[in-house]
This record gives sequence, C-alpha cells and structure tokens, in this order.
Amino acid sequence: MFNLFKKKKYPSYWQKHIDAVKNSRNYSNYESIRFVCLDTETTGFDYENDRILCIGAVAIKNNKILVSDSFEVYMQQEVFNKETVKIHGIRRNGTEKKVSEEEAIIQFLEYLDDAVIIAHHTKFDLTMINNALKRLNIGPIKSKQLDTNYIHKKIAITNKFKKLYSLDELCEIYNIKMHDRHTALGDALLTAYVFLKLTYKYKKNNVLNLTNLINTNYYLNK
Repeated sequence: MFNLFKKKKYPSYWQKHIDAVKNSRNYSNYESIRFVCLDTETTGFDYENDRILCIGAVAIKNNKILVSDSFEVYMQQEVFNKETVKIHGIRRNGTEKKVSEEEAIIQFLEYLDDAVIIAHHTKFDLTMINNALKRLNIGPIKSKQLDTNYIHKKIAITNKFKKLYSLDELCEIYNIKMHDRHTALGDALLTAYVFLKLTYKYKKNNVLNLTNLINTNYYLNK
C-alpha cells in the first residue's frame, strides 16, 4: 500500500516543462518576458475525437516579433477528415514531414520553455494540446496564457459586449494585412501582430504588466 504515497515519476520532457515554468524569473519585468504566439490546425472542433495536425508558433520579446524564433511541426494523422482539408490543406499523405503526436509535443514543449502563451481563442488550442498531453498521461500545460480576444474586449470602445471576435475581425479592426490564413504558423504570426497592436493601444493609458492582461476566470467561464 506504500506505493500510494510514491511521488509520480514524469517523463523527463514533462518534468523539464514543469520546472521551467515554476522557476522562471521572467514574469516580473514585462519587457523581459518571452511570449509565444501559437495556433493549431486540427481535423475538427471536437475536443475528444479530433486531433491536432500542426502546431505553429512564433516568439515575441521586448515588443518585437522574433521571426527567427519560430516553430512548426506536423503530426501523423491518426484521424482524417477530408472536409477540413479544404480549410487547412493538410493531407494525410502530403509532402510535409510528420512525426508522432508524442514527438510533436516533446518538440513543442522544448521550444516553449518558460514562455507565456498567446493565442486567439486560447481555450480551443490549449484544450487540444492538453488532450494530447492527457493521452500521454501527463498535463495540463503549466504555462501562463493570454487570449487576444479577451484583451481586445478589455480595451474595446465599441461592441465590447460581443462575446467572440474572429481573428479575421481583429485583423480588420487593427488594419493588419492577412496572409497564410489557416496555416498554423501563418495564423500564429497574425496573432502576434494583433497582440502587439493590442498592447500598444493598452499601454497608452496603462502601465503594461502581465497581470493586467490575464483574466484567470476567463478560461473557466468561456
């Protein structure tokens, strides 16, 4: 019965993720924070039955997009939905190099390190990633998370009571030219542009800090 009291042993890559977030000292100074804007392309919107096809991400630090600090990984398709191929263009037997779900998650966590995650409608992307982690008997992801939809609603002058804004709508509102739409890396880059526009607008009247941009109840109530 003493086995009940043994500390769970995690895979090294997951323990490294836990330690990186727990021991990070980058959150107190906004300018030193490394943000990672991410997006996922999936077989659909069913959290339980659909799967991630691609994770794309790009980093921001000191109010600059670091194109050289970007990430993209394609996953082997255990689930296939020909209808969504029309949207993301990722085929089961496409030319992209694909790795297993576990290997993709390992690569992503290595890239993520102690960064703060930014996504548009964060709940969807993080739930899909967390479900992948759950299938590996670990998770959920420990990183702090920001949502561009929430930040826009916080500073919006008009239509602030609208529940959800699409990424297309925010690109139009903030005059961002869209390109590579519905690719994971392309949408991650658009999200990065939106985030910089939002924070620039926010800090005109406020001292910019991480706490002001996070609403912990948002992810629970959305």
